[in-house]
Amino acid sequence: MPARRRAGNVMPTKKKRSATKTRKAAPDRDTMRREYDFSGGVRGKYAARYPRGSVVVTLAPDVAAVYPSAGAANAALRKLIRESGQGGKRRSA
Repeated sequence: MPARRRAGNVMPTKKKRSATKTRKAAPDRDTMRREYDFSGGVRGKYAARYPRGSVVVTLAPDVAAVYPSAGAANAALRKLIRESGQGGKRRSA
């Protein structure tokens, strides 16, 4: 019985990345615009306001107008989750 031949290209399927595509901006080159001044900034100033594992979501203005607080929005979303039967499924972090 003759040996089976591979169909199509027999070269490896994984492509090697060229050096130009993987190169990042030079660390000594300043890419920040002059009008941005963060010299008085404080790293993590508002981080403590959000509990660990929380996700910040921006609501459209018309949707945000319906809910007076984050608690009201969460209650409505939890009700929707219960009614849709999706309650047991969790998103992986």
